[in-house]
Amino acid sequence: MPSLESFLDPATVSLKICGVTTREDAGQLVAMGVDALGVNFWPRSKRYLPPEDAAWLPDLAGKILRVGVFVNEPPELPLRLVREGYLDVVQLHGDEKPEDAAAFREAGIPFIKAIGVKTQADLALATGYGAMAILLDAHAPGIYGGTGEVFDWEVASEFRRENPDLPVILAGGIVPENAGLAAMSVQPAALDIASGAEISPGIKDFEKVSAFLTALHR
Repeated sequence: MPSLESFLDPATVSLKICGVTTREDAGQLVAMGVDALGVNFWPRSKRYLPPEDAAWLPDLAGKILRVGVFVNEPPELPLRLVREGYLDVVQLHGDEKPEDAAAFREAGIPFIKAIGVKTQADLALATGYGAMAILLDAHAPGIYGGTGEVFDWEVASEFRRENPDLPVILAGGIVPENAGLAAMSVQPAALDIASGAEISPGIKDFEKVSAFLTALHR
């Protein structure tokens, strides 16, 4: 059974496919042995899935790590979706400050904090959230991920070296062709892929997913 601990274990680079919108795509990811999937609950995302259309998520419990992506969302909805068995982990992908994560820390609900990176200065608050992991993505004000843009991986490498006990998830413009290099150069706990494994926003390309798994030697 996939667990958050195994997903974040630095001994292997895990794979998270984000922006999943259909039961069929989710089932295929499970069948292929992908470690985690992300479902985007931000209404302005091209990959938005309304919570009422996510009734298939509880069926995946124990088969794949289920991550809910939220952008500047009050804690009530993410907390409810975890408690009702839709999600295993919350991903805060907006402009949340460490104090905005207090509700998750107090409830003992695991969460990932995503940070858009342009320079090392963007990571000044990263260790203050109490997150299980920090997801580093390309800096994209107002878009919040899924842009296909790459940032300077040396910034991610330096952050990882300075914070060896805080797992790093790498996102932003990763495609099958550069996934192996990303894994080798940054040594993250996981790669997070949205646009790099799609036919169109929210519809997954399983040849690309297979190529990612191959690139990660799985």
